[in-house]
Amino acid sequence: MLICFYDQNGISIDGEISNWFTDNTVQRFKSYGWQVLEVDGHNIEKLNLSILSARAELTKPTLICCKTTIGFGSPNKAGTASTHGAPLGDEEIEDTRKSLNWPHSSFEIPEAVGNAWRRVGAMKNAKMEAWRKHLDDSGRKAEFERLISGTLPKGWESSLLDFKRKHSEEKTKVASRNASQETLHVLSEAIPELVGGSADLTESNLTKAKSQTAIIPGEFSGSYIHYGVREHGMAATMNGIALHGGFIPYGGTFLIFTDYCRPAIRLSALMQQRVIYVMTHDSIGLGEDGPTHQPVEHLPSLRAIPNLNVYRPCDVVETAECWAAALATSSTPSVLPYHVRVCRVSEQNT
Repeated sequence: MLICFYDQNGISIDGEISNWFTDNTVQRFKSYGWQVLEVDGHNIEKLNLSILSARAELTKPTLICCKTTIGFGSPNKAGTASTHGAPLGDEEIEDTRKSLNWPHSSFEIPEAVGNAWRRVGAMKNAKMEAWRKHLDDSGRKAEFERLISGTLPKGWESSLLDFKRKHSEEKTKVASRNASQETLHVLSEAIPELVGGSADLTESNLTKAKSQTAIIPGEFSGSYIHYGVREHGMAATMNGIALHGGFIPYGGTFLIFTDYCRPAIRLSALMQQRVIYVMTHDSIGLGEDGPTHQPVEHLPSLRAIPNLNVYRPCDVVETAECWAAALATSSTPSVLPYHVRVCRVSEQNT
């Protein structure tokens, strides 16, 4: 069940949208297979009824189109572009309070409103206590609290240390995307809350570990998501997973496609979420695919984003260490650019 609200006030910063916006939003979403409900956005009773109708629809998402007046209640500015991004001003605010019969000062919560919110909160007390009892009785309270807090399991680094020691002694030479997959084989066993995925490039990104199974309709026990050709959708979904808690999301695509992910990557950084972006094909020499797959300005542009770690490892050991750093940083997202062939240090640092 998905419910979205669409505010139809007909106004943008440039004024009335009728002169340049001709989309029929209702018909467009109906063509997508959505249930679309139209309602007076200022009528609380009708709005509540539309929400109940949306909840009753279990087979398709619902868009509730709310017809509203921007700046509602303002005697002189309601329905105008001037209310879109500018304050009403003290005098107009006072007139609006009178127009809406709202005799309360700023940040004052009327007693009746406060009591109504408290009643709503109290309605859920029994369910909350039942959940707490269930958690206590399950014997998994400590593990649940660890997952929700984002704390990594004890001893997770020991197997990674063995992995690094082995490849250091063997002087393994592989492309860093292959090194990343080998690292993931180890990490997915040590950190079960890792949830991976790729935007339709699993075999190129090498983001799926041996122990992972895919999440499919009706079967959600897996820990790998096939996002399809949806780079931005993948990045946005990973933000949601991180915000929910209990999981550590990572997902892969080509480095050049950070262009599509950038708004979500910036949000990861702004929201201080541990989201890991595996960006392979870190090279301007990618053969027949040409400039559409050859990243040039992407590394410096990513490094310019505040609170975003960009790790660019050279070999297997550095790759494992970059993964460890990304996982250990709970309030900062990370980008891991990988190359697709073995390269020398001098080449990688160019």
